[in-house]
Formats: sequence, structure tokens, C-alpha cells
Amino acid sequence: MIAWIKIIQPDKATGALSSAYEDATTPHGTIDNVMKAHSLRPHTMRGHIALYGAVLNHPENVLPEWFLEAIGTYTSILNRCEYSLTHHSHNARALLGGGEKGDEALAALQESKPERIFSGKYLALLNYVEKLTVDVANIEESDFTALRDAGADDGEILETNQVCAYFNYINRHLNGLGVSTEGDVIGRYT
Repeated sequence: MIAWIKIIQPDKATGALSSAYEDATTPHGTIDNVMKAHSLRPHTMRGHIALYGAVLNHPENVLPEWFLEAIGTYTSILNRCEYSLTHHSHNARALLGGGEKGDEALAALQESKPERIFSGKYLALLNYVEKLTVDVANIEESDFTALRDAGADDGEILETNQVCAYFNYINRHLNGLGVSTEGDVIGRYT
């Protein structure tokens, strides 16, 4: 079972759902369960595709792709979202150099000790990600002073905010519907 709700499989899709599935096809030529879980409401699948592309893959993003994946991985760890963690930790590990270096970075995030690997603005931004995910009601203007003092500009803060917010949204989509990775091709960078 790939989710706790009904899923219309791609080979049974017609109309708007068939079109949405075409747009959700991965570079591997498959459709991940995260998208299939939208099958009863294709318009939400389209919104998800647009949001994902804008926050993680837009050419005008200035933060490096490895860091955007690290944000997603850390958010998913904090939310205990195995689905996103499985996919995006694979991506982050590959982009962080793979092998031992990638493993060390993932271990630091899994232990909520990003300071073991990350420094400067990247560490400050990951600390913001943690607070945004687990203690959002206590974010204050002084948090932004600390981010700027570490070298992050407002555009980088916004990018970090949006990637973290996206993963908080999608982690709740996945965990809340019991979506599994059954049948998915794991990671974009295989």
C-alpha cells in the first residue's frame, strides 16, 4: 500500500489527472508516490509541482543546490518524515560529496548537531530551519540579526524560509496520508 487513501494509478488516469501525471514524471520516467497521493485532486498536484520547482530548482536561487537539499533533509529529520528523508537525504548525500563526507554531514543533521560540519551563514541558516520547524512561535526579529551577522542576506534568508516551509508542508502531506516509498526510484541523483 502506498498511502492510506485511494490512489488513482497513472494507467487509469484520464483528463486533468493524466495531464498532471505527465508533468509529474521524474527524470527516471516514473511518478513518485508523493505525487500519486494527490490523484483525487489533480489541481493540488499541479500546485505542488509549481511550488517544488520554485523553491528547489529555480535558476534564480542563489543558495547552492547542496544546501537547499540539506535544508530539506534537516526539516524532514526534525519532522520525522521518512519519505522525504529517504529521497532528499540521498540527494543531499550525493551533493555533499557522497561517501564518507556525505555520511558525516547526514549524521550531523540526524543528531541535530549541524555545527559539526556546517559553519558561518550555512550553520546560522540551519539553526533558523530548526527553529522555524520546531519552535516557529518564538521566532523574533533578533533571529534575523544573527543570520545577517553570520553573512546571510535577506534573499538567502527568504530562500531558506521557503525551502523549509515547503518541506514542512510536504512532510505533513506525506506523514498525514501514510505515503510510502514503495515502488519509488529513490533520489534524483542516482
